[in-house]
Amino acid sequence: MQHRTKEQADVLVGERYEVEVGPVAHGGHCIARHAGQVLFIRHALPGERVIAQVTEGGPDSSFLRADAVEILEASPDRVPAPCPFSGPGRCGGCDWQHAAPGAQRRLKAQVITEQLLRLAGLTPEEAGWDGTVEPVPGDKVAKGEVPAWRTRVQYAVDAEGHAGLRRHRSHEVERIDHCLIAAPGVSELGVESRDWPGIASVEAITATGSSDRQVILTPKPGGRLPIVELDRPVSVLRVDEQGGVHRVHGRGFVRERAVGRTWRVGSGGFWQVHLKAADLLVEVVLDGLQPRDGETALDLYCGVGLFAGALAERVGERGAVLGIESGKRAVEDARHNLGDLDRVRIEHGKVETILPRTGITEADLIVLDPPRAGAGRAAVKHLASLDARRIAYVACDPAALARDLAYFAAEGYRSISLRAFDLFPFTHHVECVAILGPAAEQV
Repeated sequence: MQHRTKEQADVLVGERYEVEVGPVAHGGHCIARHAGQVLFIRHALPGERVIAQVTEGGPDSSFLRADAVEILEASPDRVPAPCPFSGPGRCGGCDWQHAAPGAQRRLKAQVITEQLLRLAGLTPEEAGWDGTVEPVPGDKVAKGEVPAWRTRVQYAVDAEGHAGLRRHRSHEVERIDHCLIAAPGVSELGVESRDWPGIASVEAITATGSSDRQVILTPKPGGRLPIVELDRPVSVLRVDEQGGVHRVHGRGFVRERAVGRTWRVGSGGFWQVHLKAADLLVEVVLDGLQPRDGETALDLYCGVGLFAGALAERVGERGAVLGIESGKRAVEDARHNLGDLDRVRIEHGKVETILPRTGITEADLIVLDPPRAGAGRAAVKHLASLDARRIAYVACDPAALARDLAYFAAEGYRSISLRAFDLFPFTHHVECVAILGPAAEQV
């Protein structure tokens, strides 16, 4: 069988078609059709008529990717992009710079609705959801302004040593002088204004609730670290060729503040990227679970222990909390962060491997905040066997959430309530929290 090269497969790249834009799709684009072929179009909005320029694909492709390069009939939701680096062929960090904030949330709600119906067979009402994506308190800004919410920004460095952000589905770097969605603590470092010779990427991190700032440098093969002099005091870490992270100077961690505690997060480990996400998500999870004194709880994919710590405070000294996390450094941080709580135990390993080994056969409450791919059928099946009275599922991907809700339904658990939050304004990402309970209770 003869295989086509990528160049042969992309023979339509650069072609332009006039199309009517259809519904939004998961991933920051909208759907259109031309001559029987599906186009996934960025920089468009539903209902618009646009000139779409093909960026990937050919006549034999199952679909084409394209950019809206000319707007013939604009949606009333369209606004001038606040960011000067946004647009076709430019920075790929934001998907909806051209949509009003309220419209962005409606688009995300449409995506969640579609994923729930297609993958879980659930209407919003059946999932216990009011159909809205809620803005984070404080994120509503004046027209034309952008909330500066992102506490971690991954900059790519071009061949000349200038920092920028990757273009959509590309290794090419768009040079920038300021990222509008970056939190003030990131912007104040001035990463974009200096040269980074020998460096492939710079991750800039600012903590919430402390003055800690950190940069994590990934050198090019054979590259040496430059002397780092930024506009604010900063710790510096280095990524080696095997992916290990090493402290160069300053702290090897940042101190985050949430739910009345200080959390050590080391080596660029996971922490919610929105300034207000940690407190908000804990509040929603605890409100859904309603923990009781003396209960047992599981915090799965627990990171540095955020939900485990919050649960431990609520189940009291007679209760018990087990956290499971696959990242070695995150486990060390979780044990440090919760070392004053004897009723909390943190285990290192994959959930699907460690949980069966614990011998735990029942739990009152379960929180899971899995990676973007979701928990999966095997993990869900095991969790359902523990007969928890409530399960809180925190999801950063609505497709993974919907798939796992279908698995839970097959095991006798239904979504009691679901809330969605715009924790990633101007991007296509959205965070959901589903509260599940035994289906027999809801008959």
